Amino acid sequence: MFSWKTAGKPIVALSPMADMTDSEFCLIAKRFGAKIVFREMVSSEAVVRGNEKTLDMTAFEEEERPIIQQIFGADPDTMAESARIIEEKFHPDGIDINMGCPVYKITSNFNGAALMKDAKLASEIIRKMKAAISVPLSVKIRLGWADPRECLEFAPALEQAGADLLTVHGRTKAQGYSGVADWNMVGEVKKRVSIPVLVNGDIHSPETAKPAMEASGADGALIARGALGNPWILKQIEEVLRDGRVSTVIDEETRRRTVIEHTKLMIARHGAERGVVLMRKHYAWYFKGSPRSKELRMELNAAKSLAEVEAALALDRQPEAA
Repeated sequence: MFSWKTAGKPIVALSPMADMTDSEFCLIAKRFGAKIVFREMVSSEAVVRGNEKTLDMTAFEEEERPIIQQIFGADPDTMAESARIIEEKFHPDGIDINMGCPVYKITSNFNGAALMKDAKLASEIIRKMKAAISVPLSVKIRLGWADPRECLEFAPALEQAGADLLTVHGRTKAQGYSGVADWNMVGEVKKRVSIPVLVNGDIHSPETAKPAMEASGADGALIARGALGNPWILKQIEEVLRDGRVSTVIDEETRRRTVIEHTKLMIARHGAERGVVLMRKHYAWYFKGSPRSKELRMELNAAKSLAEVEAALALDRQPEAA
């Protein structure tokens, strides 16, 4: 059985990202050497209601293991029942609780980062979920709601309630995604708990992983936006942390082949035209900063079939006319 204590250090994992870390993206990340992936969050209430779309979001391929499913919600009994259903139906390697999302539509219902305002409720959620499942239970938090020192009391309460691992994003809810992630404050959390801690926030390149780890003293890193259009970053971060340099170099041909492979996975799941349309959110990330990025993105966003995607990428390989 999967355990965070025996997962090996440093732990470098793909962060859950709403509408992005679906099965297809996780498969691509795995094929480039990602060790552990977190799937996008699902609503505990929708799971308990038996919502087919939500339950389908928690299905995965064996190739994605070890895989951690994130859940959000604020009712302890509903959270526990949703975790039990997901474990019984799909058998993920772990369950993660979202106590860090700063988006209004989540926090307005006291989900996500809003739970950091009520350590008693957050602890009760953990206790009931732990009693309902047999796999490890982790929690993703922020530094606090408004005060970045709120995490210093909140994190130990979560450990005492039974959390097996904490991920700490180095910003408050009030900051959202603005400003700079405070990796040193993540380190203060690490000093106050005995369970593994992952640092999260502003790790957008392999080179930024090392200072994040050094400042935080964390057991590993959870990579979010830095992995979008860049699924090989997890392996590259492991290389930097182990060897001090990146040895996995990605050329443009590999990037194009990856985009086509990713598109094929989306088509297999969603159908020919819808799969291509859903890939549009990824195309901009894959070619951000690349030559002809704007023109290529426009062509890919207009594509409605795999053939049109392949044609756009083949066109991009042709040399510019003199």
